[in-house]
Amino acid sequence: MELRRLGTSGLKVSAVGLGCNNFGMRIDAAQTQAVVDAAIDAGITLFDTADIYGGTKSEEFLGQALGKKRRDIVLATKFGMPVGGDPRKSGGSRRWIMQAVEDSLSRLKTDWIDLYQHHQPDPDTPVDETLRALDDLVTQGKVRYIGNSNYTGWQIADADWTAAGQTRFVSAQNLYSLLERKSAFEVLPACEHFGLGFLPFFPLASGLLSGKYRRGEAPPENTRLAAWGERGQRAMSEKNFDAVETLTAWVEARGHTILELAFAWLLGQPVVSSVIAGATSPEQVRANAATAAWTLTPDEVAEVTKLVS
Repeated sequence: MELRRLGTSGLKVSAVGLGCNNFGMRIDAAQTQAVVDAAIDAGITLFDTADIYGGTKSEEFLGQALGKKRRDIVLATKFGMPVGGDPRKSGGSRRWIMQAVEDSLSRLKTDWIDLYQHHQPDPDTPVDETLRALDDLVTQGKVRYIGNSNYTGWQIADADWTAAGQTRFVSAQNLYSLLERKSAFEVLPACEHFGLGFLPFFPLASGLLSGKYRRGEAPPENTRLAAWGERGQRAMSEKNFDAVETLTAWVEARGHTILELAFAWLLGQPVVSSVIAGATSPEQVRANAATAAWTLTPDEVAEVTKLVS
């Protein structure tokens, strides 16, 4: 597994990361253990969770599953969205950050978090307050690096200017895939300019790029789009299936799968440090990790982008 620098920082992460949003929601503690073990065996070092995933169970299950292997991986979590739906347990205020980090450390059974990410912008709190609180956590040794998630391009720029000598964000995590490319307009250029590593989530477009969905057919049971109901039906649009079929033809002519292409296209962009993908089984983890073996040329990245533009 290739290791990549997270932006211009000294932190290195695996090209394929494990998203832990399924832990405690779609899989239990025993299944989580199997997924985590398979990820480590496959060379994955970046494990990304959040305090709200699985109703806090994701952090708990991940902490249990890592055990002594905690020191061998890069542990990333997030704060900022309402924990348990409670608006008092959310945001980027100093009051909440200081409480949230202690709660996450306890659930993860660790003394430090490698990458602590602000899950979403907080319009009620100045970014300076958020950054100063996070800077204190770095000074205290409870956090090693900080990142943001769901920030816009201007918010990334504003945070970098505001940091001014303090600990600055080294990463940005946003929705990005072959079927959802809005981040390419502002967020990716901002990351490149300010030296942040980009961490795309939902790289398979909620499964549409995995090959498991078919035009005109109901989504398979126990899949994300089946669980989403009407929202899932909207995702399974004619436009998206047209793109999927075009990409499938292109990739099969080269002896690969659309799953491999979804990862390879993202990893073919220099600003991308790691592609975060969730999994509910060891088989899914191994399949995701194996995609890192295929490298697209810049011309191929541009060709694929043109196919879906």
